Amino acid sequence: MSKSSQKTPWIWIPSLYLTEGLPYIIISAVSVIMYKQLGVSNSDIGLYTSLLYLPWVIKPIWSPIVDLLGTKRRWFLSMQLVLSFFFLGVGLTTSGNNFFFLTLAFFWMGAFASATNDIASDGMYLIALKPEQQSFFVGLRGTFYRVGMITGNGLIVMVAGYLETSLGDNTKAWSYTMIIVGGLMLLLTAINFLATPKIEEEAPEKPAREASFGKVFSTFFTKKNIGISLAFVLLYRLGESQLVKMASPFLLEERRTGGLGLSTSEVGFMYGTIGVIALLLGGILGGIAISRDGLGKWMIPMALSLNLPNLLYIALAHFQPDNIVYAGTVVVIEQFGYGFGFAAYMIFLIYLAEGLFKTSHYALATGFMALGMMFPGMLSGYIQEWLGYTGFFIWVGIAMIPALAIAASVKYPREFGKKIE
Repeated sequence: MSKSSQKTPWIWIPSLYLTEGLPYIIISAVSVIMYKQLGVSNSDIGLYTSLLYLPWVIKPIWSPIVDLLGTKRRWFLSMQLVLSFFFLGVGLTTSGNNFFFLTLAFFWMGAFASATNDIASDGMYLIALKPEQQSFFVGLRGTFYRVGMITGNGLIVMVAGYLETSLGDNTKAWSYTMIIVGGLMLLLTAINFLATPKIEEEAPEKPAREASFGKVFSTFFTKKNIGISLAFVLLYRLGESQLVKMASPFLLEERRTGGLGLSTSEVGFMYGTIGVIALLLGGILGGIAISRDGLGKWMIPMALSLNLPNLLYIALAHFQPDNIVYAGTVVVIEQFGYGFGFAAYMIFLIYLAEGLFKTSHYALATGFMALGMMFPGMLSGYIQEWLGYTGFFIWVGIAMIPALAIAASVKYPREFGKKIE
């Protein structure tokens, strides 16, 4: 085994998954804040930014190509590099007359690159680690994926808020912010070039390179209990898929129109400081819990952990507290609950991908995950404008009922994910 293949997962997993989470959150969520601050309506924000999920939905179509051509490492490094240029393109087009169309076009191309980066990065995780290591490191993996997301939703948003205030021009502020994001992606690409091991597929994965596209797909959809498994993937985050699109507009919205009237910097600070600490703690504890006891013991507690904190937004919308501490407390609870509850979801996706074509099958599973985020998110802005913020968050609470029901019904080995002594 070469020296490069022995690089410790404690280094390359954090860097790789931070670089997976950052572009995803910039495209899917920070774009929401950017467009809100540039005067785009909630209905347009909900519809068009949710359509950006489509590449993650359809990525299974080209996932076998990542298996058939080149190496996983070459794929994710290439995609990370081009992402830096797409974000630069967003930054250079925010001031144009057709900024909404142009920036969406760059976000759209970036979404395809980011989805391909996900396929290759997840493939690296699956082929470079033994099954018991996959369970042990799922907390670290999920945590740094979320750290990447919090870097975008926290630090990057704080930078944008600072620039809004200092420049007095939201357009320039977001232009500079997206140029900074492009530079950050370039830096992370260089780090991954140095940190990730040069490892090729082992024998169990080699037949996947010789398989036809048809066999890759047919073996996935003929898995045991595939119907209820896909229902779980689609419904587990039904409430969150809508909340995530309207939470930031709610925090930023003026109080007279139902929001909390926070500044861009305040929202970024909440997510980027106390939020990330809560997230790290929840994610690490979630991975440890499943590694110790198996998925069966923790599925329902983790489903509750992910969904119940969403109910706190109802109180925020109803009472509209002046003190930022209340909103910050909700963010802390929601981020911890998400980090802890998401561990069960990720372990189930790994279980669903088990078998000969695990890289492509994992891409299929995460494609359905993105589908479960896209369609509800597309409708979220219209539902919010129809029901108001309080009514919308009540609806989000109702949406967790099918999520909890399917978590109680889905089939899997109860000991799956448990560390082998």
